[in-house]
Amino acid sequence: MLRNVSKRYGKRTVLHIDRLTIHAGRTLAILGPSGAGKSTLLRLLNFLETPDTGQIEYDGRLIVHGRLPLTTLREVTTVFQRPLLLDTTVWQNVAYGLRLRGRVEREAVVAALQQVGLDRLDRVSARILSGGEAQRVALARALVIKPRVLLLDEPTANLDPANVTIIEEVIQRLRREGTTIVIVTHHLFQARRLADDVALLMDGALIEAGSGEQIFQQPRDPRTAAFIEGRMVY
Repeated sequence: MLRNVSKRYGKRTVLHIDRLTIHAGRTLAILGPSGAGKSTLLRLLNFLETPDTGQIEYDGRLIVHGRLPLTTLREVTTVFQRPLLLDTTVWQNVAYGLRLRGRVEREAVVAALQQVGLDRLDRVSARILSGGEAQRVALARALVIKPRVLLLDEPTANLDPANVTIIEEVIQRLRREGTTIVIVTHHLFQARRLADDVALLMDGALIEAGSGEQIFQQPRDPRTAAFIEGRMVY
């Protein structure tokens, strides 16, 4: 849960949220135009940055940055829009998170690669992968550690339909299994397919949040309606 959270860069406030609840075991889609503050919100949720004001609670506990327990940090992971892969094989990239935790379980790595359809490329260098394959490796690297919370920053941006389908199928499976997922996306149809809940950001402010059904069928704010209907010009 976020309460009165704001983030500034210099003198500019890039994000201000009065209140936002992320429900455990549900998928929340963060919508909004470029520059709305979506990626900033994701960095706050992954504890990569600290808010300038307000409070963030995780699992009922107030987050005090700088004193986060390692167990909490390891429960939350992010797949970024442009994944940074190690200059090694696909296998070693996927196994990396397990190695940091002091274990490498072959069966877990194999299962993660199979889920994203890359088990036949396990010994291939990550340097020669296509953009879609690289994104699927990054997703497998997240899956293998079995996160409690998965944050996805535009996970299918600029990908071909085949890669989009594979990634969305993985997200749907995690959703059914009860993983808490936050997905930043520009795509309304993707949000409709994947999300239980939806939040709309504009100019760093939370305009509206609610269930997907409510947001898409009965938005309360006229700006939400304009965004959903494609009538808003940026």
